Amino acid sequence: MKSIMLLILFTVMLYVGLQNIDVVLGVLGTMIGLVFPFILGGGIAFVLNVPMSFLERNIFGRGRLKNSRRAAKAARPVSLVLALLLVILIIMIAGFVILPELGSTVMGLGKGIETGIRNLQIWIDSTFQNNSAIVEWANSLEIEPQKMVDSIMGVLQNGVNNILSSAVTVTVGIANTAMNASIAFVFACYILIQKEKLMVQAKKALFALLPEKTVKYLLHVCSLANNTFSRFVTGQCIEAVILGTMFFVAMTIFRFPYAMLVGVLIAFTALIPIFGAFIGCAISFLLILLVSPVKALLFLILFLVLQQIEGNLIYPHVVGGSVGLPSVWVLVAVTVGGSLMGVAGMLIFIPLVSVIYALFREWMYKSLKKKGVQVE
Repeated sequence: MKSIMLLILFTVMLYVGLQNIDVVLGVLGTMIGLVFPFILGGGIAFVLNVPMSFLERNIFGRGRLKNSRRAAKAARPVSLVLALLLVILIIMIAGFVILPELGSTVMGLGKGIETGIRNLQIWIDSTFQNNSAIVEWANSLEIEPQKMVDSIMGVLQNGVNNILSSAVTVTVGIANTAMNASIAFVFACYILIQKEKLMVQAKKALFALLPEKTVKYLLHVCSLANNTFSRFVTGQCIEAVILGTMFFVAMTIFRFPYAMLVGVLIAFTALIPIFGAFIGCAISFLLILLVSPVKALLFLILFLVLQQIEGNLIYPHVVGGSVGLPSVWVLVAVTVGGSLMGVAGMLIFIPLVSVIYALFREWMYKSLKKKGVQVE
């Protein structure tokens, strides 16, 4: 009777929920908004845990911790601070490299457009001398960067009233974002400092609420997911650094422009699986095209060569083996994750699909073993 009553209650709740789906979605959105800082903090903690664990393991080894209580107490906070400083240093280096180069490129963009239009007019005059209509059309092209800037400023000035009217909304949004980021950061630090204690508390709660067999399987899934995600993050970062260094060295040797900028840009975009390097290639191609069209074409050839080396030699050994996922499923994971959640989905779905793939493989082998089936 208890099971029947629970089933009837569940059916009624499901029916009422489907009849009021808008209200249910609104409540879910409110709940997600309330817990979003903690979800973000968990993500930050997971990413920071990789360098923090590495530093804690190599600077404060087990032998050193046994010999000194002070070292044991200071190991976790010092490792966390060093990991934060390392992340901040990487961001600052990228900013110092990318922002000045982009600034100088934007400043010279107007002159480049004006010079390019002039060269186009000269080429059309020399090529189509016998066709007066084309020559007249080419001479009528007048693209002045200053007029373009003035028109943009006019549009901005016309929208000042709208911007002022929405200033309060923007300020509130920025304040909420800053508050959520602060809460997430503090929550991430707390998780990292007390991760063993929190893990024990979670295990106790699970054993108290669920059957022992179910808890052991959940712990196995969590352990598999943690190892897979950690290996994926580490492998993806190493692969991005290797690819960016390859581009910087090759472009420096062949004297391409923006060697440092392109190397850092491709290293950061390569963090996006499969498609990231192509995004960096497109941006870099446009930048080099403003300097020299010939070198831009040569850069595409260089990119294809280095991409083949990276795709066939580096990525399978550094990242592919770390998640244990066949290439076809990597492509599926990136496509589905990108469609659902954008760039974040691309980063999350590869290790997530890898965990599902590993669990399905375990179940499949156990099922085949029980049935006594051997498949060649």
